Parts: sequence; structure tokens; C-alpha cells
Amino acid sequence: MALTPAQLSTLKAAINAETDAAFVASRTANNEQGMADWYNVASTFVGWKSRVTLLETGQAFNGTEWAAMTSANHTRLTDVALWISTGYDASKADIRAMFNDIWSAAGGAVTRASLLALWKRVALRGEKLYCTGTGSDASPGGFVFEGNITAQNVSDALRS
Repeated sequence: MALTPAQLSTLKAAINAETDAAFVASRTANNEQGMADWYNVASTFVGWKSRVTLLETGQAFNGTEWAAMTSANHTRLTDVALWISTGYDASKADIRAMFNDIWSAAGGAVTRASLLALWKRVALRGEKLYCTGTGSDASPGGFVFEGNITAQNVSDALRS
């Protein structure tokens, strides 16, 4: 994926500042693929997923809670499923609030917890360079760039 000039500048600064021994060895050897590979390993930063499928969401539902759901909330859930058939952005607070509201009854606690876990993921080191927010499990951050850093990205950054 092509990075913007500002993102290349951020990557270049990160490359030059990194002190991890394995990364420094790749940088010293001008091993751009090695540096890219280092950036494509999981970090500890937790962020909201920008894409969640309807299938993943349905698999997070607890069957007992679903069976006990009110008919009004069944209807709401069906309507939502029709509108988000291609997936949705869980980084949006209003989307998360909508699902939490549908499952707000006392009998929805397991499903709400499952959905919360589904909506988060750990950023790759390269993605973390561009993330916003705290990035903890309790306070996930946001993704500005998603995907792998390529050797070409590293090359472009070093030459920018």
C-alpha cells in the first residue's frame, strides 16, 4: 500500500530512531525487507476494528440470550442486519452503542462482552506508528493506516 508523504516521513523517523537489536541489524545491512518484516509483527497497541462482518458478529451472539430477546429487539437486529450486510466499522462509537442497546437487557451480558472482544484487535508495529488514542484494552485507539509495511514503503521512506 502506498503511504502518503507525511506517513513516509513518520516511517523514516521511526526507522532512524528504532533501537531494537534485530531491527538495527537490518537497518545496518540495508535490509529493507527485514525492516518491513519487523514492522509487520504484532505490537501491544489495541485498536477498534474498522471492518467487522455480519458473520463474525452473528457468531458472537449467545444463543440463549438471543432466544430470550424481546421481539422489538429481534426486529431491530433484523433491520440492522439488512443494512450492514457487507459489514460495518466498529471504530464508530454510535455503531457500538447501537449493538449494546439492542443487547442491553440483563440477559445480554455475554453477547455484549463477546461483541466488545470482537470489535478490537492488536495493531502491527507499522500500523501503531499511525494510530491515535491510548491503545489499551480498556481504551482502544484508532487506526489511521491499516495493513503491512512493505519493503517498498521502507525504501520510499528512506529516500524521502
